[in-house]
Amino acid sequence: MEDIRSVLSQFKAKKAEKEKAPENSGTGPDKSPSTSEIPDVFFDIILRDYKLGRHEISLFMLLYRQIWCKPNLYKSHGIGPLNSYATLCAVLGVTMEQLGTDLRSLEHYGLIETIRSGQYFIRKYFTEKLDAQFGQNYDEFL
Repeated sequence: MEDIRSVLSQFKAKKAEKEKAPENSGTGPDKSPSTSEIPDVFFDIILRDYKLGRHEISLFMLLYRQIWCKPNLYKSHGIGPLNSYATLCAVLGVTMEQLGTDLRSLEHYGLIETIRSGQYFIRKYFTEKLDAQFGQNYDEFL
């Protein structure tokens, strides 16, 4: 009869395999890119009519994806999670002043509404008129 240690030594430990495996950073050829569903009216109407800058589009799409394309507790209300301004600046690669300017610009156009500092309401189809046209309504939050 064989010694139990000699039998167990024939099998590789799962923990050792995980430690030796290269880290997958979530990008590159090993992983396919993620996708998000953005309504065509964004490309056909919003970009044409509102003349948004590159930074404004990046911020707007980041906030939109947080609400409508990722798991979100308040999705039925159109309200996103609470964001830190420092985190938004780091993710977008902008200064705090640029972020403030972009947020004010998006609010001026009526594309976002501030619920509280760092938390925003964004319509599924971007404007009240388009929401009505496509039959989008929201659960009452208050």
